[in-house]
Amino acid sequence: MTSQPTASAPDANKSKAGRNLPAAIGVAAALAALIIAVLLFAPKWWYLVVGVAVVVASWEVIKRLREGGFAVPVVPLLVGTAAIIASSWEWGTSGVLVALVATVLVTMVWRLLSQGLNAAPVNFLPDLAASVLVLLWIPVLASFGAAMVLQDHGSQRVFTLMIVVACSDIGGYAAGVLFGKHPMVPAISPKKSWEGLAGSLTLGIIGGICCVVFLLDNRWWIGAILGAVLVVCATLGDLVESQIKRDLEIKDMGSLLPGHGGIMDRLDSLLPSAFIVWAVLTALL
Repeated sequence: MTSQPTASAPDANKSKAGRNLPAAIGVAAALAALIIAVLLFAPKWWYLVVGVAVVVASWEVIKRLREGGFAVPVVPLLVGTAAIIASSWEWGTSGVLVALVATVLVTMVWRLLSQGLNAAPVNFLPDLAASVLVLLWIPVLASFGAAMVLQDHGSQRVFTLMIVVACSDIGGYAAGVLFGKHPMVPAISPKKSWEGLAGSLTLGIIGGICCVVFLLDNRWWIGAILGAVLVVCATLGDLVESQIKRDLEIKDMGSLLPGHGGIMDRLDSLLPSAFIVWAVLTALL
């Protein structure tokens, strides 16, 4: 008697969102444990964690861009990425600006002369635009997330960033899986729904209020503003990466993290959120 075919183990483990859920949960738990340990016991090492993550994420994006036909220069972008993060440690936002401008200038000259002195570069403007995008999107935004640890109650500020982004992700995932019926922007990200956004906003605002009240000992309405703005910004950041991947015809930026893709696939919503948390808390606390 012939047995009926059964679903393979990887397919059985995949969630409605298309990921290997057990692997994703395990990786997320390990990353969370690392972040908690660093922020509690060695907060200044947070800069090293951010620096390594950002360099790897930049490499993932550079590799995908080059596979997609963009001749973005590897060496100046990776060195510049590290320099932008390191400069924020010593000189804050002024250091970030100086390192960014210096990296852009080096990248311009590097790409200009990449064909040698006797040949004009091909697709110079698209390649330069893609290079500047990498710098602004990854190390510049990440520098705000790193710099928060040096402010008053720095670890608590970084915890606030991580917790509110996690609340946004969990709320959006749960509401989207359980109630998602109305796609938000199907041409860019078919799985995102308005119901998922409502879930993100609800849990994100709750998380923001709790973090500001209990971690930062401040007024609840600051947390409400932070949660709402962060959720909108995180969602838009995720959509931006989705469109970039759609243009490049890829599913993930990398494959380093089982169930998640690459490092950049985990930073898509964190990067703009880092700037929002830094800006809102710096202005209102």
